[in-house]
Amino acid sequence: MNKPSMMSGQQADFGPTPSQTVGPFFAYGLAARQYSYDFGQPFDDVVALPEAAGEHIVLQGQVIDGDGEPILDAMVEISQADSQGRYPKDLAAVQASGFRAFGRMGTGTDAQNRFTFRTVKPGAEGPGQAPHINVIVLMRGLLLHAFTRVYFSDEAAANAGDAALNSVPEERRATLVAERREEGGLPVYRFDIHMQGAKETVFFDV
Repeated sequence: MNKPSMMSGQQADFGPTPSQTVGPFFAYGLAARQYSYDFGQPFDDVVALPEAAGEHIVLQGQVIDGDGEPILDAMVEISQADSQGRYPKDLAAVQASGFRAFGRMGTGTDAQNRFTFRTVKPGAEGPGQAPHINVIVLMRGLLLHAFTRVYFSDEAAANAGDAALNSVPEERRATLVAERREEGGLPVYRFDIHMQGAKETVFFDV
């Protein structure tokens, strides 16, 4: 079989390489089903199956660049406790509860470049902690993951006592709070992640 030859002046095509930090590489390896590759993926946008206990919610938003434009090739990963503030101990616990604790979604297949997760509202994990969701953001040009948290606008009393949230300057705490609205009978929490600019989301050193 003939192969492209650099000697003949043709450009060899060996496919994507790890230096291409996102685009086809992360989509292929981490969110294959979302991007219509013909094999599965271990995690997706469904964190809690219908049988999972607790208040079922949707977490939705965009990853926004310094010019205020949504980023079309970001990937968002979330992890969280269940409605009782606990993480499943093993796969058997996940299967029994319908709660997976982890989700992953790229922004490239939504018409508005949003991420959307179907989950349950987490309980507080312990004293001094408000209900929250942990978030990791990956995107083109970002060599290290960015870590942040989602708190909930209808948990003001718990938020006021959260040690991590109180470590953030007061004027910037709102960047970590998702606003609740009702949509189709289901609570939807809107959480936009601003990577730069005047509204930049607070990111944590982890």
